[in-house]
Amino acid sequence: MLDATLKSQLKTYLERVTQPIEIVASLDDGAKSRELHDLLVEIAGLSNLITFSADGSDARRPSFSLNRPGADISLRFAGIPMGHEFTSLVLALLQVGGHPSKASAEVIEQIQALEGEFTFETYFSLSCQNCPDVVQALNLMAVLNPNVRHVAIDGALFQDEVESRKIMAVPSIYLNGEVFGQGRMGLEEILGKIDTNAGARQAEKINAKDAFDVLVVGGGPAGAAAAIYAARKGIRTGVAAERFGGQVLDTLAIENFISVQETEGPKLATALEEHVKQYDVDIMNLQRGEALIPATDGGLHEVRLAGGASLKAKTVILATGARWREMNVPGEQEYRARGVAYCPHCDGPLFKGKRVAVIGGGNSGVEAAIDLAGIVAQVTLIEFDSQLRADAVLQRKLHSLPNVKVITSALTTEVVGNGEKVTGLRYKDRSTDEVHDLALEGIFVQIGLLPNTDWLKGTVELSPRGEIIVDAKGQTSVPGVFAAGDVTTVPYKQIVIAVGEGAKASLAAFDHLIRTSAPA
Repeated sequence: MLDATLKSQLKTYLERVTQPIEIVASLDDGAKSRELHDLLVEIAGLSNLITFSADGSDARRPSFSLNRPGADISLRFAGIPMGHEFTSLVLALLQVGGHPSKASAEVIEQIQALEGEFTFETYFSLSCQNCPDVVQALNLMAVLNPNVRHVAIDGALFQDEVESRKIMAVPSIYLNGEVFGQGRMGLEEILGKIDTNAGARQAEKINAKDAFDVLVVGGGPAGAAAAIYAARKGIRTGVAAERFGGQVLDTLAIENFISVQETEGPKLATALEEHVKQYDVDIMNLQRGEALIPATDGGLHEVRLAGGASLKAKTVILATGARWREMNVPGEQEYRARGVAYCPHCDGPLFKGKRVAVIGGGNSGVEAAIDLAGIVAQVTLIEFDSQLRADAVLQRKLHSLPNVKVITSALTTEVVGNGEKVTGLRYKDRSTDEVHDLALEGIFVQIGLLPNTDWLKGTVELSPRGEIIVDAKGQTSVPGVFAAGDVTTVPYKQIVIAVGEGAKASLAAFDHLIRTSAPA
């Protein structure tokens, strides 16, 4: 299964293994079991410290566990972890084999101190770029603490479980048989949910921090660039981010970031964070801004966080980005993650052979319809305007697909369901006012972005669209408060533009500091 290049790379990685690893598989006579068998035999042949056997003891087949003789580790993959999950498999092999994790000593200590019994099940899809974060976090916890057990399950391969549990979005995480969470979650976020005192301890630490010269709120491309440019000036710099990487984490292919011919969102997000960590920047993750209290009489600005803590700074750079725009129609919230989805790359495989709709005729909507057409039985693209707005090359591709139907001049009015999952969509023909019902199983919403500025209303001046109004230097209506990226009125929401705007706002903040007071 592994080509020569991948096999050579994996062999190099496995040279870091210091302790024996047992791969124990549960297989049947199916094609996927034979495929998994061949993969595991190949892996075992790359290191003298790895052995392979098949005992067939697990009910999920094909599946396999990774064990260390003499250690109590419960870590299993149900399915074939290729695609985005191949990295999860490699990391699991290394960690079970004794190679240390890159997690901080504080986080590792927190994992090892967990008490109780935690049996996690994660449903993923091989095309989901959000799933590996969850799988890798829970795998590490299973390696470090015998109280934690984890099995990562390919939802496309175990459709019976997906159907019985009514899973319609990935990653979907279960803890001790109950729903624990859906969507991307990092290690610290998972720990925060099961370690009930973690939030209070973190708030106490944040409250004790000295004031920053520059505080960046947001960890996307604009926030990362702002932090780097500030830190390079030698001034005290902090970043408070709800999730480092922002929207980039939800982006699959990136081919227009200058000098990088092709990459994926999560890889770029990791690279951004690693670059920031090269400098003396205080990164505070999983922190969402709740209120901005502007400085008075030359004092300090204050940013209050959702966890109860607050930070103070001489200057603030707002880089909180944007989020997917919702339809705001009856049924959307009720059936969110039960047929209503926002990430076709992540959740598309769960709708294999089914009927879906894509809402939105811009580039994102048309690209989503094209991707889904290769998985589902039928795609109906619904556009409010009288014509699609996507690039011509994308429209030509879309119209060439036999299982795609396009409906224009259509206003979605309701998501229809049976109380458990989506069964259809209701829309009005804007030309005739006639109402139509469309029977389907999934709805993918792709209608643009909303700036994350709800917490700033009444503090900084916002545009009618809710974007932060900035001047040519990124200055907001509040002296000493700057903004950058998709959250602002700067046109063309692109990663490369956000990076430049973040750098510009940071330079402007530094200029403000040296003109108003000496930097600390």
